[in-house]
Amino acid sequence: MNNENNKRLAKNTLLLYCRMLLTLGVSLFTVRVVLNVLGVVDYGVYNVVGGIVVMFSFVSNSMATATQRYFAFELGKKNFIQLKKLFSLTITIYVIIAVLVLLVTETIGLWFLNTQLNIPTDRMEAVYWIYQLSILSFIVTILTIPYNAAIIAHENMKIYAYLGIAEVVLKLASVYILVLFSFDKLKLYAVLMFFTTLIVSALYRVICIKKYRECRFNFYWDRNLFGDLMSYSSWNLFGAVAGVINNQGINILLNVFFGPIVNASRAISYHIGGAINLFVSNFVTAFNPQIIKYYAADEKEEMMSLVFKSSKFSYYLLFIISMPILLETNYILTLWLEQIPEYVIIFTRLVIIIALLDSLSFPLMTAAQATGEIKKYQSLVGGMMLLNLPLSYCAMKIGLAPQVTMYIALGIAIICLLLRLTMLKKMIGLPIKKYVKDVLINVVIVSFLSCLIPIWVHFQLDENLARVSIVALIATVLSFISIYTCGLSMDERNIVNKLINKYTRNR
Repeated sequence: MNNENNKRLAKNTLLLYCRMLLTLGVSLFTVRVVLNVLGVVDYGVYNVVGGIVVMFSFVSNSMATATQRYFAFELGKKNFIQLKKLFSLTITIYVIIAVLVLLVTETIGLWFLNTQLNIPTDRMEAVYWIYQLSILSFIVTILTIPYNAAIIAHENMKIYAYLGIAEVVLKLASVYILVLFSFDKLKLYAVLMFFTTLIVSALYRVICIKKYRECRFNFYWDRNLFGDLMSYSSWNLFGAVAGVINNQGINILLNVFFGPIVNASRAISYHIGGAINLFVSNFVTAFNPQIIKYYAADEKEEMMSLVFKSSKFSYYLLFIISMPILLETNYILTLWLEQIPEYVIIFTRLVIIIALLDSLSFPLMTAAQATGEIKKYQSLVGGMMLLNLPLSYCAMKIGLAPQVTMYIALGIAIICLLLRLTMLKKMIGLPIKKYVKDVLINVVIVSFLSCLIPIWVHFQLDENLARVSIVALIATVLSFISIYTCGLSMDERNIVNKLINKYTRNR
């Protein structure tokens, strides 16, 4: 990578981390307050009902991936005329998708809500409020995807970070209003979340229209371009369906077998997982457009180097944050939440472990998307992910505990990582042995060396704030030492040394 790309990637990553830190703090605070105000049952009801609408997101998610890929690809080729046509066409497609989603959610979705879910009878009126407002929020979000994709493709992470901060501020204000007013809390929370989505979406549109010429919609239709987009999206659609089933399908299954309290536990654990995953998602968001642009410019060596580095560093970033939480889950949750639903501790630990595995895969997914040839890739990986639902159903049908769904998901995540490596060897010539040596072996060694002493300290001391602080400090210091000595190549260590020397001289 040249110096200009390095500087831009470093700047974008820094901006996204500032956004992430604020989002993380507010996110954890709001979960605590909302859980306390709504109660465990209402919190579980909100997540499972909203999850019905999210289940239909597989269409928009597949198109979103296609949109970001095509935008970045055309920018890599510097084809701005085609980019403008592409933007207008995607807006038209998203309007069609929004209408279809509205029809399906108001028919099949309502039927499922009324006949299949395990919801207290006295909360059904509030449930309808949640459901209808979730549909509206979802449609608004769908129509914002092309604008969001334009910002990411242009690598203008300053705007992306500011809009993320605006969303966080609005959510914080919503929580304050939720506590302040005595109106039915479940209904009020659904209304506030809808208006937050509406305002943030409006900001995306206004900024993109003013800043990027291609974001000014003019009706455009190109049958061939539409065919390319839909052909690419159709296989992404399969992968997106698998992802939704892997998440929301299991959420509904848990509701049917165990009720809304288990849904609340799962929602809290995924909220924690999502919060720490912000470290990785922000890092990957900064690197994804460059991976695609390298492929578009036929710079395969630079692309492969970036995929390896981003895969390895994605894991390291998540591991540094995750290890203290994995060891001290019980005490951290006790400090954070006033009431801890059953199963939330085991759910949280398993969600984090799965997130660590998936962090290795994110850059590999981007590399696969960059090629545009994803039929076999999505067939194998998506097909494996689809096994989660029937396997989980069989496990719960024979009376196993709710956490078995997480163990199944963990096994599938391992198999999917191996499948991605195998497929990318055929798609872009990814050297599997080199990936195993430079990435997988390194992360295993770093993980092993970093956790030995913290685990020993954890079992030697009584559970209290002092132990949590000592474990977190030792784990963090050992992680940095292990990463520097065993997890970096010579070139990467030289870069770190230069940055340290530059910083110390400026001091």
